[in-house]
Amino acid sequence: MKKFLKQSLFALILGAMCVFSFQFSALAEGNPENGAKIFAANCAACHAGGGNVVMGNKTLKKDALAQYNMASLDAITNQVMKGKNAMPKFLGRLNAQQIEDVATYVLAQSEKGW
Repeated sequence: MKKFLKQSLFALILGAMCVFSFQFSALAEGNPENGAKIFAANCAACHAGGGNVVMGNKTLKKDALAQYNMASLDAITNQVMKGKNAMPKFLGRLNAQQIEDVATYVLAQSEKGW
């Protein structure tokens, strides 16, 4: 009986974790329409059309994002926040919601093929 209760409790906790993690990940996604405006004002000079004028092989195209392990909302958000190599950090210039919005836009555009 105790084993059954432990298994049931484990299944209940696991199910709750799945439901809540799904809800929070869905809420974390930004607004791509707002992201397009932010991208145009802050990113397009180097990344027009999903390209990269500084490092031509590190574009925002789907295959390049996948090649460099950047094909997720978290990875793009982190890159925009902290910057890396020639890319400056935008945390401080943009707030967290703006960064989430632009990351959502970039990921959506990469899926569409820019």
